[in-house]
Amino acid sequence: MVNNQASLDRVFGALGSPVRRAILMRLESGDDFSVSDLAAPLRMKLPAMLKHLDVLETARLITRKKTGRTMFVTVAPAPLAAASQWLQRYERFWSRSLDKLLAYAEKQERLAKKGRP
Repeated sequence: MVNNQASLDRVFGALGSPVRRAILMRLESGDDFSVSDLAAPLRMKLPAMLKHLDVLETARLITRKKTGRTMFVTVAPAPLAAASQWLQRYERFWSRSLDKLLAYAEKQERLAKKGRP
């Protein structure tokens, strides 16, 4: 459990950055991207990109391989599946709240149609 918890901590920590989420979204096409290709649309210098990739690799969300002088990055979705399973255990809590919110909104809409505040 401790090892699994540490793994989840790394995954959620990595996902806490909008830059790293953008990198993963780019990688979800299934193509390998060079580090330069990933950095270009984010207007990020290579040292900063490499730091983000280090965090993603530590969380095992990506793999890197070097071909010649170019480093290619690929998404590794298995840790995301584990995080999703963990979140599903708690879905009932926010699902119940959303159901209550929907019922309240529908009640307010019915009252508004009847001309009541």
